[in-house]
Amino acid sequence: MYHWPAVVVATPAHSGVGDLLSYRSGAALAAGTLVRVPLGAREVLGIVWRCDDAPPEGLAPGQARDVAQVLDALPPLDAGWRELVAFAARYYQRGLGEVALAALPPPLRDLTPEQLARRLKRPAKAAAAEIAPDHERALSPEQAGALAAIDGATAPVLLFGTTGSGKTEVYLQACAHALASETTAQVLVLVPEINLTPQLEERFRARFATVHGHDAVVSLHSGMTPPQRLAAWIAAHTGRARIVLGTRLAVFASLPGLRLIVVDEEHDPSYKSQDGARYSARDLAIYRARVAGARVVLGSATPSLESWHASEQGRYRRLDMPSRIGGGALPRLRLVDMNHQPKGALIAPPLLAAMAERVARGEQCLVLINRRGYAPVLACHACGWKSGCPHCSAYRVFHKLDRTLRCHHCGFTQRVPRACPDCGNLDIEPIGRGTEQVEEQLARLLAEARRPDGGPARVARMDADTTKAKGSLEAQLAALHAGEVDVLVGTQMIAKGHDFRRITLVAAINADASLFASDHRAPERLFALLLQAAGRAGRDAAHSAASELWVQTWHPEHKLFAHLRAHDHPGFAKAELADRQAAAMPPFAHQALLRADARTQEAAQGFLKAASRAAQALPQREAVTLYPAVPLTIQRVANVERAQLLVESDSRAALQRFLTAWQPLLLQARSAPEARGLIRYAVDVDPLSV
Repeated sequence: MYHWPAVVVATPAHSGVGDLLSYRSGAALAAGTLVRVPLGAREVLGIVWRCDDAPPEGLAPGQARDVAQVLDALPPLDAGWRELVAFAARYYQRGLGEVALAALPPPLRDLTPEQLARRLKRPAKAAAAEIAPDHERALSPEQAGALAAIDGATAPVLLFGTTGSGKTEVYLQACAHALASETTAQVLVLVPEINLTPQLEERFRARFATVHGHDAVVSLHSGMTPPQRLAAWIAAHTGRARIVLGTRLAVFASLPGLRLIVVDEEHDPSYKSQDGARYSARDLAIYRARVAGARVVLGSATPSLESWHASEQGRYRRLDMPSRIGGGALPRLRLVDMNHQPKGALIAPPLLAAMAERVARGEQCLVLINRRGYAPVLACHACGWKSGCPHCSAYRVFHKLDRTLRCHHCGFTQRVPRACPDCGNLDIEPIGRGTEQVEEQLARLLAEARRPDGGPARVARMDADTTKAKGSLEAQLAALHAGEVDVLVGTQMIAKGHDFRRITLVAAINADASLFASDHRAPERLFALLLQAAGRAGRDAAHSAASELWVQTWHPEHKLFAHLRAHDHPGFAKAELADRQAAAMPPFAHQALLRADARTQEAAQGFLKAASRAAQALPQREAVTLYPAVPLTIQRVANVERAQLLVESDSRAALQRFLTAWQPLLLQARSAPEARGLIRYAVDVDPLSV
């Protein structure tokens, strides 16, 4: 007697293959079982979604191919996990198998049942080094109230705690309570970027390794090797790992005992994927908690406007923690009006003097400029040549240390020319400033500053270039904590999640770029970045009274700075939400982008126009607004032309119905004559930037 499993395999939505493929099996297979099945000439990994006793209607028994292998050494993926994946595929308009298989560790795709069985018998690796245990700390009244509310929560919790208010300790104790509730309970902790939060990972290991074992805490992120990811995934899937700490991909980890989800820095845009299924891990965490019957905590000192709006509506329960641990004061804002500073000054003289004072007292400074390299552009003023990228509609960035011009979009790199390539002028010079130039100039400007021991000020830089090598980030952080650096220059990575005890001054020297950007989310991102950066200062109560945030700006009267001066996120959120509502922008409207990549801009826009024409006949068309196709801001990357079409609706459900009905028409639009040269297309639901 045969059984007929319906199997999902990794086929994208635009392939037209369909979500479920029928196979034949001699044994009944439980839903969620991993199998290897033939697909064309290949044998691929699949997941049994259901198993029928009779063949599908219209399929003759001789037409079905047999399941090749069953990976039955692993327990099946549970119903909650399958429901999460199915929802993500529906909502983000992707193929079911595309989402499901991408959520599994890559090595599973190639392992035979015998290899997997041997892998499961392999003992867990011992911890590389012993970690000093970190014991529970006494909670402040605000922390204790928040913890009690989380323990009894029946709705998503938005933990709105100022920087330094002790949110991490609340997370740790909430995790401890969840693990103590059941012997099989598991916790998922999501962080924006695992490499930027080593202290959080270390604290979780120190707190729980001694209680639950060294393999009870595992990490899941894209920086791990495939074998490491497989080992961590198996530990979570089998229940051996009690806590999974990871980036956005960890939201799809198989956790059969899930009881609590923590999303730290929930406002961070890193939670939204920009490739493949463009999902939001934060939003999926909310859905997953509901499916699993688990509690979910979203934590931030600067909550996203979507989460803030949900808490104002009562859909989330907001818990406020406005006080810093130890009674420390929040940094004072010092605005530097650059209209009154010497022309061409990189660092205003008052700010430079304040930094020298901090160095003399043995304190530390952070300087934030969100642009790496030495200068964004190299230019010839004789003929107007600029260091454009031949493959992208963007400029190559000048990196002085290795004398290269690098495109940060496609990676194309060349040596800096000795003279202008167009006119031969030897006088080519940088325009604008990046972290390299700020580091170099600060070292020169602070040459006379002296530390308490009489030594010169030490300036260092932290960005994607200086933290490439393995262990370099940890080494730089250790040097900063040890007081071996007086002034640290860096990009936004220095503003996230770090607990720097000696920093008393944070300076943002190029904040104006986001004040008047076309992206409606730019002010929100700038406010969050500046408030988060300010939170790195004065975390030690002994120094908090002297802590300051300096912002150099040409527009000191801008309303954003009034809210920043008062550390007034509620006031900023109220004003921004009022502006969004007046403009009918998210969260008061719901959006999706249809993006097209093609060999020419005409083909990209031709596909989008064909898709728009096809949509006019849909019954759901009246519920949405279709905007004209336009090029992306950077319209060419790696010789691929890019365009997009915005779809908007007042109703999330109406937008979803329209997108679902539109999908088969998009497949047909690929064949339109004007779309010849189309490479790919993708639907981006709830885009972060338009």
